[in-house]
Amino acid sequence: MPVITALEVHQRNRESVKLFLDDKFAMDLPLLQAAQLHQGQLLTQAEVDALADAGIFQSAFDRAVRFLSYRPRSIAEVRRYLVNAGVAASIIDAVLERLQQRGYLDDLAFAKFWLENRNRFKPMAPRALRHELWRKDVDAGIIDAVLSEFDAEEAAYRAAQGRLQRYKGNTRQVFRRKLSGMLRRRGFDSETINDVVLRLQQRLDESEDGYFDRDVDE
Repeated sequence: MPVITALEVHQRNRESVKLFLDDKFAMDLPLLQAAQLHQGQLLTQAEVDALADAGIFQSAFDRAVRFLSYRPRSIAEVRRYLVNAGVAASIIDAVLERLQQRGYLDDLAFAKFWLENRNRFKPMAPRALRHELWRKDVDAGIIDAVLSEFDAEEAAYRAAQGRLQRYKGNTRQVFRRKLSGMLRRRGFDSETINDVVLRLQQRLDESEDGYFDRDVDE
């Protein structure tokens, strides 16, 4: 039977331990798993296999946590990431379960984050947001829930405000055409677009003299 000849804590990852069997490196182990072992301990092949499975699980779990550290992800996104990394399906299922138990994965929280992020940096129409969340395999019920109180006109207004400096100096006709086109590309419907464009044009006429090019006969 193989014997444990050394247990060395990783210098870069203090939560991981190098296991040496018969003076040869065998595998990396989670610290908690390694804490149950000691130098000189004899292991059966079944025990070695079980330790190897624990190491594979921990490696996949750590990989998923790093993936989540950049921004929240949907459950399906993490699954695809691990599949592409070559992780076995049974390990992926176990990792996803652990991540959800620890609160690292929550599709409702993810959908709320996605909506808030879009509203802050790139306001879009409900149907565009729905399509994005659908592509990330978020459940339809969750999508309905986060979009249930979404104010499409307010989102369109914020999106339009972000373009006002860019469209300054155009005629009203060009202003309306460019702004309408941008909002249409963001997925907003014609009624919402017309209301927002008119609302902003009136505001600019009243508060920003010289915003529009008045030299062109409209």
